[in-house]
Amino acid sequence: MSDEIKTLQEQLWTGSYYNEGMGSRDGLSDKLGEECGVFGVFGHPEAASLSYYGLHALQHRGQESSGICVADGEGFKHHRGMGLVKDVFTNEILSGLVGSGSIAHVRYSTAGESKLANAQPLVFKYRGGDLAIATNGNLTNAVELKQKLEDMGSIFQTTSDTEVVAHLIARSKHVDIALAVKEALQQVEGAYAFLFQTKDKLVVALDPHGLRPFVMGRLGNAYLFASETCAFDAVGATYYRDIIPGELIIFDAVNGMVEDRFSPIKQRAICSMEYIYFARPDSDMDTINIHSARKRMGKQLAQEAFVDADIVTGVPDSSISAAIGFAEQTGIPYELGLIKNRYSGRTFIQPSQELREQGVKMKLSAVRSIVAGKRVVMIDDSIVRGTTSLRIVNMLREAGATEVHVRISSPPFMNPCYYGIDTPDRKELIAAQKSIEEIRVAINADSLYFLSKDGLLNSIGRPKGEANRGNCTACFDNQYPTRITEESEIGCGCD
Repeated sequence: MSDEIKTLQEQLWTGSYYNEGMGSRDGLSDKLGEECGVFGVFGHPEAASLSYYGLHALQHRGQESSGICVADGEGFKHHRGMGLVKDVFTNEILSGLVGSGSIAHVRYSTAGESKLANAQPLVFKYRGGDLAIATNGNLTNAVELKQKLEDMGSIFQTTSDTEVVAHLIARSKHVDIALAVKEALQQVEGAYAFLFQTKDKLVVALDPHGLRPFVMGRLGNAYLFASETCAFDAVGATYYRDIIPGELIIFDAVNGMVEDRFSPIKQRAICSMEYIYFARPDSDMDTINIHSARKRMGKQLAQEAFVDADIVTGVPDSSISAAIGFAEQTGIPYELGLIKNRYSGRTFIQPSQELREQGVKMKLSAVRSIVAGKRVVMIDDSIVRGTTSLRIVNMLREAGATEVHVRISSPPFMNPCYYGIDTPDRKELIAAQKSIEEIRVAINADSLYFLSKDGLLNSIGRPKGEANRGNCTACFDNQYPTRITEESEIGCGCD
């Protein structure tokens, strides 16, 4: 191994290649940060309990904070806290959240600070009464709007871009909440799935591009809303339909459900990373099952980049489905060559390389008896900085693998996301800085291949005629579906 290669790999291990791991939450993983998750209920006496279990099912979308706001027709009862759903809500707290309507949220911050003030739902008082807001996404013009609002006298209490929408609603000439929301949303840009709640109404909205997933369910006479269908399974509800991009739906006791719009549908662009990585495999998105889509990605990878090997293994958890598909297509046995420790917790940056390596092993282990003496195909969903890939490849080699061939079930990740995914700057993305061969050398793999963009879109399998226009692929091809400015980059994040 040349000194140059050794130096690069050492930099990947320590994080110094990327300014000491800047942007990584624990300095060890280069996985993308989760988005946020929302859950809403209208017309069920156990709204708080349903929200609790719904948030549990969406916990993978955010682990920093969680909150529930319940409306009983007269006012709000709400509780928010930092941490996991099970730690924030006790039986005593839930028993005090009485009402038939609720909105709830799990948060992973990327733009606003990680503090209680930014935990959602955000609750405000304005001339129309109490207002609660929960959202998944990011407003790309939030900084621009905030500056204008501050110039007009607005005072912000949080660093969350969700508060920008609250100020726009408060300044609306309309007293009716649905009309005020419509006016506010016509001024914002970006990706968002919104839930707005008053004491007796629930308003639901999805951005005109449909960048964020958002679904409606039914439980008896009640209506439920969630970022993923797995939340409906958790509470015994049934999927009803997807929220349509640009749609505004209003619920109240007098009129029931009123379907409206605040914008025409623009270029359909649901996030491709939902299918690749973020969503739970048991969820359906636009009627497409996530596990099945990931299996098709693995099969397509096998067709595009077959390699003769003894076993196939997937990096837990999001890559397992693709690994199964690769194995089925090639006939190479699938094995659990890597095991994830689900109780390791967050591993913070340690002062020495030896302790950094130990931190990785706390989270992931290679099964020596499975990989020793074998040629291994390692399937992963993405390579962001390259740090994790290098560690896992070396872990497999240390366990006795004779060859490690890396196959990635997405195209090279070359551009940051401005729509609610925690991604590094472009200069920190290894695929934006190096060729595939240089990446292969850097991660110490015997071979490396990324799924083609056409292969990805075909694997996702959106309805015929929509494949090339129905998904956001900006992180791969720099084709952003909305206006992106320097302010967008400053405000990038899920809030």
